[in-house]
Amino acid sequence: MTFFGWLVILVPMALMLYAAIRLTPVYLEYMKIARTLEQVAEDYKGDQPDVGSIRTSIEKRFDIESVRVMSVRDTDKLKITREGTGYTVRAVYTQSVPFVGNISLQAGFDKTVTIN
Repeated sequence: MTFFGWLVILVPMALMLYAAIRLTPVYLEYMKIARTLEQVAEDYKGDQPDVGSIRTSIEKRFDIESVRVMSVRDTDKLKITREGTGYTVRAVYTQSVPFVGNISLQAGFDKTVTIN
């Protein structure tokens, strides 16, 4: 195989590897947020919590997990709504990371849990 043949094969593979390296922290942060919401839903299962106690519990867990992409005060990213006898907690956000030069990679996340 010629030098140009190797370039055609290796350059796209290197770009994909670099993109995976850049996106790994973003997905790890999402996994922290998803785990936090699931733990809060499990903690309040069968109880009758109010919005304040849910927010406080999420805020404490975000502090412990070192979640930096969102906070409890971001009402556009973290929504707590009353539905029937329980609550629905939804985290919706996008996160961009620089890739090469002025090109960025953007990932969108949406996690919903129900607290009954």
